[in-house]
Amino acid sequence: MKRIAIVLWALMLFSMNASSQIDSVMNASGKLLGWNILTQSSVYQLMLNDRGEVVPVFYGPKAHVERMLPQDRSRGNGPFQLNEVTVRGKYADKIPLVEVMFADGTRDCELVFEKAEVITVESRKTLRITQKDKYYPFVVVSYFRPLPEYDILEKWTEVKNTGKKEAIQIENLLSSSILLQPARYFLTHHGGRWLNEFQLQKTELTTGTKTMQARDFSSFENSPWFAVSNQQEADAPNASVWFGQVHYSGNWRIDLESTVSGHLQIAGGINFWDTQWKLEAGQSFTTPKMTFGFTQKGTDEAARLSAAYIRKEILRPSLRDKIRPVIYNSWYATGFNVNEEGQLKLAREAKDLGVELFVIDDGWFAGRKDDHAGLGDWFTDPDKFPNGLNPLIQKINDMGMQFGIWVEPEMVNPNSQLYKKHPDWVLYFPNRTKTEWRNQLTLNLAREDVYQYLLQSMTFLLKNHNIKFIKWDRNRGLTEPGWPSASPSMQREVRLRYMNNLYRLVDELEKRFPDVLFESCSSGGGRPDLGMLSRMDQTWTSDNTNPLDRLFIQYGYLSAFPANTMVCWTTGYDRSSINLPQEFIFYVAMQGVLGVGDNILQWNDKQKEIARTKIAEYKSIRNMVQQGNLYRLKSPFEGNKIALQYVSLNASEAVVLCYNLGKLMEGATDESRSNKQLLLQGLDPKALYTLDDKNKTTLSGEYLMTIGILWPVSTAYRSAVIKLKKQ
Repeated sequence: MKRIAIVLWALMLFSMNASSQIDSVMNASGKLLGWNILTQSSVYQLMLNDRGEVVPVFYGPKAHVERMLPQDRSRGNGPFQLNEVTVRGKYADKIPLVEVMFADGTRDCELVFEKAEVITVESRKTLRITQKDKYYPFVVVSYFRPLPEYDILEKWTEVKNTGKKEAIQIENLLSSSILLQPARYFLTHHGGRWLNEFQLQKTELTTGTKTMQARDFSSFENSPWFAVSNQQEADAPNASVWFGQVHYSGNWRIDLESTVSGHLQIAGGINFWDTQWKLEAGQSFTTPKMTFGFTQKGTDEAARLSAAYIRKEILRPSLRDKIRPVIYNSWYATGFNVNEEGQLKLAREAKDLGVELFVIDDGWFAGRKDDHAGLGDWFTDPDKFPNGLNPLIQKINDMGMQFGIWVEPEMVNPNSQLYKKHPDWVLYFPNRTKTEWRNQLTLNLAREDVYQYLLQSMTFLLKNHNIKFIKWDRNRGLTEPGWPSASPSMQREVRLRYMNNLYRLVDELEKRFPDVLFESCSSGGGRPDLGMLSRMDQTWTSDNTNPLDRLFIQYGYLSAFPANTMVCWTTGYDRSSINLPQEFIFYVAMQGVLGVGDNILQWNDKQKEIARTKIAEYKSIRNMVQQGNLYRLKSPFEGNKIALQYVSLNASEAVVLCYNLGKLMEGATDESRSNKQLLLQGLDPKALYTLDDKNKTTLSGEYLMTIGILWPVSTAYRSAVIKLKKQ
């Protein structure tokens, strides 16, 4: 009988309309058996068992849609059942998404299926499955929103207290999880620290749990991104890769639990460490989204799918297609010593170089002579700008450049007018030391009065000045997250309320000033996530601007995020004392959004001419860089040669950026013996492409992708740019 049931199940699936994104699976009598959620390459399969439980069955290649079978799951000698919404309850053999405590002290949860429906969320068909606790007034709603063209599935969870009186304590609530079939799995993720962000790390997931997380609102050590493969060579063009990100800018976590049976559960969402939420009667709580994707074309295709998804679905619609301008930032030239005359001198030089956006960094506001004072007092320093900022802005606009400015709204210096007036507005615990990290404290943005103050301050700044760019910084991690004036239960909610109000603040400012470009900065790359990128248009990738380090930082960043969100400066910072050529420095900064941070008043005529030439060259390729498909041909993590190829979406043109690190003696290593030819990717194999070399060589796309071109750089610490155009 079991075999007959399996055959019938397979036949029913085979006869479904496979063109649909969300298919309900029924038996011959019309009983609901499960769902297939499809993208162009993958299927996510759910089954509704006889106990009324929603169970994940399979996530992987779309071909599996014809075979939806109950899986034999076991751990050791005991039965193992993983539900779609894992809860704290019964067996402690899974990563729980939901951990709650009811008013009577019960900490177990038992969910049963109530209903499923297909709704529309932001113009996309979305499966909504509602489950409820067997006894308590607690409802869990799961959302599944496929985006087929990116091979990505968005998942998130909403919980509701449907009772009349008593609150339910949420002690943990993750966004979602997936279950992968038994295999050996290998993880690629980011690891690092300040000045060394986005370093690619690779490891096998042996039995146990690997956790990546943030606990102080900073993500230097990890970003909320992962890529998992069942092949050790996950970068191979035929490797199966599952990848994903948590859309959250506060404390987050991703857990990957590998069982002795070979199954892998991946769960992620808000990190509820030292955090709780009191869910009052009649209230609901919705998690941030978590995206999962699948490809059978390796980590580089996963990066392209993620980049396209972020560019077209995550970034703000009003500015997502806007080409990012070339930036000049005055920080490295002037530090805190800013005034109208000095900034105008820099602006004139910047304009001559081809800069389009001039940005004043730290030091422009009241009392800001160094980093010990002024944060929180967001009005112009009358000593530095006796006529205010508007005369300077007008002169910069008259040069044909837009004007931008640096702010750090979430922080305050104890030596500021704001703190002296409102010392209770910071996060702190009574009877505990206030950690003045970088001479500053964190404002308690969970408070409504703090939110209103920052909204009014930033609104005044933007309303009264022609500012088209905001660099929004956050230069310290979270310490002492105390809120003494709040009730004990609300004090444990402070991190969640802080992030809710931060999102609310940025959303409201962008509603009021929709044409202002926002850049997210957190002492470098400390806040890289899709929650922030859905609000801020680009990211300051690292405070480390050394080009050699940046080759690694930027390559790692581009594993998860698109190039039009990655800000790259030239500054002349050369901690390795190699005296890198200026051309090399510019070519490294051309991988994303180009910025110039040098003290350009000290440049000689030759340096200025090189800069003018390279900025013009960048403008000629930046549409491809910022909006095209990226193929990372050679990784700095694997050798001394690095190559990135950007291809226009219609494959009519391409540009290849090549770099050498240290020179290798011929025959000394495998790399020096081989790889003298560079194979390109993403071209039209039947088309002819002309290279911009001396001979204007014309080759077919097929030739360029199968035979390739000779590696164009022969000397250590040198670079080259190759442009191709379809005939």
